[in-house]
Amino acid sequence: MDFPRFPDHCHSALCRHLTPKLFTELSSHETRYGYTLKQLIRSGVENPDSSIGVYAGDEESYETFAPLLDPIIREYHHYDPVTGHHRSDLNPTHLRISNPDPEGTFILSTRIRVARNLHCFPFGPAIARRERLIVECLIADTLRELAGELAGRYYPLSGMDQATRQRLIQDHFLFKEGDRFLESAGLNQDWPEGRGIYHNDDKTFLIWVNEEDQLRIISMEPGGNITRVFARLSKAIAALEERLTFAYSERLGYLTSCPTNLGTAMRASVHIRLPKLSEDPEHFRQICDRYHLQIRGIHGEHSGSEGGIWDISNRRRLGVTEVEAVTEMAEGVAELIRTEKRL
Repeated sequence: MDFPRFPDHCHSALCRHLTPKLFTELSSHETRYGYTLKQLIRSGVENPDSSIGVYAGDEESYETFAPLLDPIIREYHHYDPVTGHHRSDLNPTHLRISNPDPEGTFILSTRIRVARNLHCFPFGPAIARRERLIVECLIADTLRELAGELAGRYYPLSGMDQATRQRLIQDHFLFKEGDRFLESAGLNQDWPEGRGIYHNDDKTFLIWVNEEDQLRIISMEPGGNITRVFARLSKAIAALEERLTFAYSERLGYLTSCPTNLGTAMRASVHIRLPKLSEDPEHFRQICDRYHLQIRGIHGEHSGSEGGIWDISNRRRLGVTEVEAVTEMAEGVAELIRTEKRL
């Protein structure tokens, strides 16, 4: 493979940090699972409109290709991946926040998710069909042991009947085949085999198996009781860790396919109605920037608002604990609500 020639309009992290010299240096490197530089950068090469453009194929990718990945991580997370030491704190008793919307006027729902991959398995971009099926089997067996409020059922995507598919679509639980960025990264191989969805009986706890990462663990419910949503997530992670070992690095936290999710691998968000503040986008953005919050439309990134409803989530993931990230989100949301009331 020759050094890729990016178009002039390319502004991805990959095209900014990959030099011909670095390309030559890393081209002969590969991880123990045979993951190469060509695979690492393929999504960004085939999709020059990518914002990042790289996907790790396994835990070792972050060491083998550190000369390229570390500058990207430093730029995105404002964190030094060489000297940094990530801390994790999923203890809900350390969370000192209250419901920012106890009357339910503004917050429609709260959702907190984390990404996880299994230790000593390739990640989605590098995993073979047999290994993916083993991962699914290990996770599904673990999910069957969940009890209490976490008890539910696992639904494999492969061979799913139409009635179940329709119900999961109506519940907004069903995930689709990945987009062209994930396709180029190799994350759509053997679709939908080896993928599945688990949800508890109350539909407040959900797991996606072998989507972008091997597990997307999600806690959610209507309203703004962020503490309860976080406590449920923490309980679920602890239960899973009794039988599963997740990929983790002291310098980078929980390891994920996309470097943007490193660290806590957490996205804590609320769907919130802010019709008056929506009319002053500059003020809206300033508040969110102060609390390191990301603004998205109700259908995710690159979508717009409907009826003044937005998806607001934490932006910082690496170098902060889970408790700190959720606290920052809750305090920022409380400020947004105070501002909306004044308007």
